Amino acid sequence: MKKDPNAINLLGDHYFHGLYGLQKDLRKGAELWTEATELGSVKALFSLGVAYGNGEGVEQDEAKSIHYYKEAAMQGHVESRHYLGNYEGKNGNHDNAVRHFLISAKMGYIDSIETIKRMFMAGIATKEQYAQALKLYQEAVEEMKSHDRDEVKRLGYLPTRESWPKRGEESS
Repeated sequence: MKKDPNAINLLGDHYFHGLYGLQKDLRKGAELWTEATELGSVKALFSLGVAYGNGEGVEQDEAKSIHYYKEAAMQGHVESRHYLGNYEGKNGNHDNAVRHFLISAKMGYIDSIETIKRMFMAGIATKEQYAQALKLYQEAVEEMKSHDRDEVKRLGYLPTRESWPKRGEESS
């Protein structure tokens, strides 16, 4: 029987956050994410990056956290790319941070635009970098537009960013 990495990742999420009647178990969630990463789940790589970064369910380990973010980012996980930008910025590697944010902006990640804007206003990023980020983001948004997506959103079936649960929030 073939194991499904997405299902195992989702079960890890449910244990980690104590969802759908499961007893909250950070360690079990991290164990399931580890299994899911071995089977190819990119989302589980990101979740392990967060877990190791915060020391939740596993011993805190910044190097492992960054390793998982890099693995996920190399496979196209946009939030991992953004987190790598945050890590580089926190460590004073502003050029590397901006590069990560530009990549995630190009993938349509609005938080990266906001971060580059703050960096620009603080004198860390250039006006050209901010303009480039805006251009890349706008191109991504245009590329993702479709009549069907707009119709689904209009009908209320597509959640808005504001309706997404924040990381660590409990679901009801």
